[in-house]
Amino acid sequence: MNFLPSLSKLTTLPVQLLEHYGGIRLASKKAGSGARWQGKPRKKKYRGLKKNDGVYVTAGTPLATQLTLRFFPGLNAGFGKNGTIYAIKPGKVVISTEVAKPDWNHTWIQRLLPPRPDDVPIYKKYINVIPEPQHNRFKLIEAV
Repeated sequence: MNFLPSLSKLTTLPVQLLEHYGGIRLASKKAGSGARWQGKPRKKKYRGLKKNDGVYVTAGTPLATQLTLRFFPGLNAGFGKNGTIYAIKPGKVVISTEVAKPDWNHTWIQRLLPPRPDDVPIYKKYINVIPEPQHNRFKLIEAV
């Protein structure tokens, strides 16, 4: 072991000799930035309002997609399993803010809305579809 102090005085030594006596430790991986490649970017979901106020839609048209309860279905609007609100009848879209009276037995309501006392109102945006007025081209058989 008297050989080690004399090694420190030398400037050039074989790498194998220094590794054998524990003098240096080489890197096992190449150093570099890890932020250059993070994999493929995720596909965007494009959630939110799909049809604005005053737009004419047909039956089955998605009106809004949501991950949490931002919008509630109103008149002639349905609520899908994944939170999609869609039109049941053709007509004009009307968005309004109303006092919500949620069905506390529904799984989405239990999961996403905190329980509140009955006297505290909850205001939510409702998406309604107002059907166009029917034409008067048909006549009753008795009237003819």
